[in-house]
Amino acid sequence: MPVEITWWGHATCALEDANVRLLTDPLFARRLAHLRRRRGAVPPPGARRADAALVSHLHADHLHLPSLACLRPGTRLLVPRGAPRAVPGLRRLRQLRITEVVPGDEVRIGELLVRVVPALHDGRRLPVGPHRSPALGYVVEGEARTYFAGDTGLFDDMAERVGPVDVALLPVGGWGPYLGEGHLDAGRAARALARLGPRMAVPVHYGTYWPIGMDAVRPHEFHAPGDEFVRLAAVAAPGVAVHKLGHGESVRLEVAR
Repeated sequence: MPVEITWWGHATCALEDANVRLLTDPLFARRLAHLRRRRGAVPPPGARRADAALVSHLHADHLHLPSLACLRPGTRLLVPRGAPRAVPGLRRLRQLRITEVVPGDEVRIGELLVRVVPALHDGRRLPVGPHRSPALGYVVEGEARTYFAGDTGLFDDMAERVGPVDVALLPVGGWGPYLGEGHLDAGRAARALARLGPRMAVPVHYGTYWPIGMDAVRPHEFHAPGDEFVRLAAVAAPGVAVHKLGHGESVRLEVAR
């Protein structure tokens, strides 16, 4: 039975596996504070259908309250432990079934097992936020094992903490001209791919949002990361099939176990 991945832009993907549909870091906005969506249409209403959504950390481009409010009543929402305290607006989303998680937790969603794994990233809501929550990645185990890295830097025991996977959804860029600590650029993502050794990879977290008024500032950081990741991954992990998707495009992995 095929597993299907659809990239909607930034870190938002739909994962369909074992007749269960998950969303990662749902973000359906045309504009977010100083960021404007420069490529790819805002996902249509049908894209918001999910059995559960996985939130990797508290930054507003990953935990976006208006987008979460668009999810259907009863949708399961996995968030880092402490998120409702750090982001009080979460408590108003009473139509969602919110579960707080930390690395090492396992959550059953239909026929899927979702394992929570660590990420190397600042987990605060704001750079000066008083409350800390862990930044997370998720491994979804069903017909395939799919790793959604969220936002993360490269860390030494990544392969051991994530475990064997078939698909890796890896961030390769950002939303501004410079990447801070705790991020993967195309080169570090290719090194992560070599460590993880999946069958397939999809680059995410690039080429969607950009600060208003900064179109001419290092524009290659907006346009280039996907192609650069494809090129570097072919050298670092030649056995991995890399699929650079356009916004709204899907790829399927045929699984025979």
